[in-house]
Amino acid sequence: MSRRRRAERRESVADYKYNSTLVAKFINGIMREGKKSVAERVFYSAIDLASTKAQTDGLSVFKKALNNVKPSVEVKSRRIGGANYQIPMEVPPDRRTALGIRWIVEAAKARREKDMAHKLGMELVAASNNEGSAIKKKEDTHRMAEANKAFAHFRWR
Repeated sequence: MSRRRRAERRESVADYKYNSTLVAKFINGIMREGKKSVAERVFYSAIDLASTKAQTDGLSVFKKALNNVKPSVEVKSRRIGGANYQIPMEVPPDRRTALGIRWIVEAAKARREKDMAHKLGMELVAASNNEGSAIKKKEDTHRMAEANKAFAHFRWR
């Protein structure tokens, strides 16, 4: 653990089209090797595709999908008395958003459509309807926390 002071939280700059910091964070989650313009193109075309599929506003589909995927509890491994326990813990809001973004992007990459914009658009539509791989990942995490609820009294460590 570092002995220096804690790192300051930097606010991310809002994106130019929707003026939303959440969208900017999502674009940064998609971005690979510093290619932000490619990530923006992928995201905005995915939003357009999602809005045509869902017949509603694309940004509302995105926000609903992200809210559906965000986990509320997760398990963390703790070593207590020579044994490792999976201890269920509540997820802080910043980490909740980061996990939701990561899971949606990973699920979109694993899909079998032709390009990333199409994959992401379909995953956003699926997640907004509580379906898809990202939702399955969240449910697995919640199920794991529920199964290890007996070790919740170790949370103080």
